[in-house]
Amino acid sequence: MGTTKTSIKLKLSAKEVLKDYYLAVASREASLIGRKEVFMGKAKFGIFGDGKEVAQIAMAKVFRNGDFRSGYYRDQTFMFAIEQLTIQQYFAQLYAHMDVEAEPASAGRMMNGHFGTRFLDDLGAWKDLTKTKNSSSDISPTASQMPRLLGLAYASKLYRNNPNLKSFKNFSDSGNEVAFGTIGNASTSEGMFWETMNAAGVLQVPMLMSVWDDDFGISVPKEFHTTRGDISQALSGFKRNKKETGFEIFTVKGWDYEQLILTYEKAEKVCRESHVPVLIHVQEMTQPQGHSTSGSHERYKSKGRLEWEGEFDCISKLRDYIIKEKFSSEEDLVLMEKEAKLETKNARDAAWIEFQASIKADQLQALKYLDALLPVTSFKTELKEIKNDLEDIDNSIRQDAIIAVKKGLRVTRFENSNEKKQLINWLKDTLKDNYHRFNSTLYSESELSALNVKQIDAEVNDSSALVDGREILQACFDAALASNPLVFAFGEDVGKIGDVNQGLAG
Repeated sequence: MGTTKTSIKLKLSAKEVLKDYYLAVASREASLIGRKEVFMGKAKFGIFGDGKEVAQIAMAKVFRNGDFRSGYYRDQTFMFAIEQLTIQQYFAQLYAHMDVEAEPASAGRMMNGHFGTRFLDDLGAWKDLTKTKNSSSDISPTASQMPRLLGLAYASKLYRNNPNLKSFKNFSDSGNEVAFGTIGNASTSEGMFWETMNAAGVLQVPMLMSVWDDDFGISVPKEFHTTRGDISQALSGFKRNKKETGFEIFTVKGWDYEQLILTYEKAEKVCRESHVPVLIHVQEMTQPQGHSTSGSHERYKSKGRLEWEGEFDCISKLRDYIIKEKFSSEEDLVLMEKEAKLETKNARDAAWIEFQASIKADQLQALKYLDALLPVTSFKTELKEIKNDLEDIDNSIRQDAIIAVKKGLRVTRFENSNEKKQLINWLKDTLKDNYHRFNSTLYSESELSALNVKQIDAEVNDSSALVDGREILQACFDAALASNPLVFAFGEDVGKIGDVNQGLAG
């Protein structure tokens, strides 16, 4: 089993180490504040990446333009480190801000912790992805990032080996990209993880897979869901040797700053240059807030485990390392920590103010039209109560104004007035705006949308030849493969027979 123990010392400047520490502290503070925001009712659910900060910073150091990430919802520090997520955007996602400028990952449409970058421009055309650091958007079901990760890694191999793809320079630099994957240790027990790892070993693709191992799967210790309680041991048969291809496997501690950086440098080099898949098992991580805001880790971790987590927290260990190596003094670190925490709080406040701005505007408009209706209605008491209830909501959400207006219209349903018509028109306009906020762009709305492709009807007459369905499929596959080098087929249905129905025969 490969390990990363080495006597090589890192050649890092104090400035770079302190920058990493500042980022780790700010990211941890974002998690702590995010949890409080959920408990205050400003967000509905929180799931955070605390305890994984230092390993993600190390991974970010070898992540280059053109590379892709396919990970899961604890990778916030990594996204901060590659500068594809700001702390303010992080909070905007927590609040589900329905504005793509404020929350570029999904405009508030996905769960927090889903970190995606935009591959298309405003017109729906592909950007030059070789000049940006790219992240495919996370998915809520654990391990579901794995098949996508394999596809991204396989794409680099195809771009390197297929001369017909050399002209697509906005997607690949001759296949020199790495697909970085991340997963929690418990999710490695799922079928999609094993299928993907097996396929990556067979295909020999540039896939760098990191397992964040904090010893638990929610509250279940890893020995109850992983063979030997150790995923790198369980996968040891996949390790390559002098005669056979396979993986390169590394193990490293999640609190060991120097060894993490050395490990990722070594792993990235073999992965990028040789297209050998790599597994990095990052052990002895912590999860100081537990799995999510829905539970407490104190309920299932022993007193001894909690004490160990306090001692081996990766940020605490990085702090000790900085002082030991004399990169900074205790006093200066205290000032830096205060600055990082203040910056995070300011980002939170700015995100909340922006999030509330358009909602407050709707609320004020609704109150204005309800107020205008009061003098001309016979239901003044009922309408005033509805209006007062709306005014009393401090942290309003979009449905609050809608509910109030609908209640007002229901109370005055037998009355007619210009003021009531204004209220009806406001409701119609707002529902239209909200439809765009919540329901648009499920499918592409650009000129390149598949929905714009005109249907071509088949031309069949009495003289048309009678052929088997498989021959029609073969003809379609032949035409697609011959006309478009971006189309390819892989899997168990690609072979001499070509699947049980012989659709890909030959």
